[in-house]
Amino acid sequence: MRNTLGIILGGGQGKRLYPLTKFRSKPAVPLGGKYRLIDIPISNCLNSGVNKIFVLTQFNSASLNRHINFAYKFDFFRDGFVDILAAEQTTDNTDWFQGTADAVRKSMRHFRAYRVPYYLILAGDHIYRMNYSLMRKHHEDRGADVTVGVVPVTREQVTGLGVLQIDNDCRIAKFVEKPTDDTVISNLKCPPEMLQRCGIADTRKQFLASMGIYLFKYQALEEALHDMNMTDFGKEIIPALIGKVNVFAYPFLDYWEDIGTIPAFYRANLSMTHENPPFDFFSLEHPIYTNPRFLPGSKIYGGQLVDSIISEGCIIKDAAIERSIVGLRSFINQGAIIQDTQLMGADYYQTEDYLREDVKLNRPHIGIGPYSRIEKAIIDKNARIGSNVRIGPHPDGLNTSGPGYVIVDGITVVEKDAVLKDGTVI
Repeated sequence: MRNTLGIILGGGQGKRLYPLTKFRSKPAVPLGGKYRLIDIPISNCLNSGVNKIFVLTQFNSASLNRHINFAYKFDFFRDGFVDILAAEQTTDNTDWFQGTADAVRKSMRHFRAYRVPYYLILAGDHIYRMNYSLMRKHHEDRGADVTVGVVPVTREQVTGLGVLQIDNDCRIAKFVEKPTDDTVISNLKCPPEMLQRCGIADTRKQFLASMGIYLFKYQALEEALHDMNMTDFGKEIIPALIGKVNVFAYPFLDYWEDIGTIPAFYRANLSMTHENPPFDFFSLEHPIYTNPRFLPGSKIYGGQLVDSIISEGCIIKDAAIERSIVGLRSFINQGAIIQDTQLMGADYYQTEDYLREDVKLNRPHIGIGPYSRIEKAIIDKNARIGSNVRIGPHPDGLNTSGPGYVIVDGITVVEKDAVLKDGTVI
């Protein structure tokens, strides 16, 4: 795998994850208490032996740059790296990235210098564990020019994904991006014997969908990107290649989740608090790496903790926390009740000078104030929640916004650095 170049697509503005992407790029969104979304594909690459990795981005990339620079350092005796490639103006290109394929096309001059025979193209907003070397073997065994990672999905999921048909040898015969026509969708359904051959036992999942993972031979990618009008892999490049070159599917049967929306992101994070979660970070064989912050162990002074994750550097005073994730450097005061909530924590500790300034300005400290109750919410970093604040729960389907917060499908998202004064009710 050392002769495979990893290319992680950082995505566009991340509108579906707003306001979590208001001040940061999508791959930099915090995950699971102490990680970032970008840690998932980078860790998958490193655990698979892919150690030359580029991350392509163009929106709000400062925090992503900082995280990658601190987290992924290679010693002088290895040729690996994790590098950021932001959209740039050149004499040939003056536009921003217009899509996934356009981002790779405009960055090819950087990739060619490494003279590798394989390009592994990945999405930056999915949660899964995958050994890409097994996909590479599948690719080579079939003499593929392009291999697409695929997962089984239900009928309800197909309209948001790229759906495909395969033959007996996993060759892709048809590919439709986000189909909506019922007839088209019915024609994409996989026969039961095909599902059994792929090892898919769940009879509810009768369709195969793209994971946004593409393994290209170098020459196949170069030729696929010749047409400047094709800007997206799922919508244009992959469908155009079917029948022209050898395009195969690689079935992946483990947990995979697209967390590009607030509801999906919320559900995936909260599922990590289960006793046997579909995805957790307790794997010695396939660890998830991140920035080692060297924070102290958390202090808990009384209270109640049920089915929750507590990250490093937190101080919790006689609070009740249930089915929630408490992020780095979180400060939770006495009497607070936190349920079904993700607290992203804080970027820094407040010094005595900062605390005195808060008192002078009559604003809450960073963290959760005394006797506040928060349910069904995401609290972004450095938020100041005063005392006796009430947040949620709201019914599914509610969408609205106010000063410092947005409610998406009933989930309250408090923005980064937001201030909710004492007694606020959302």
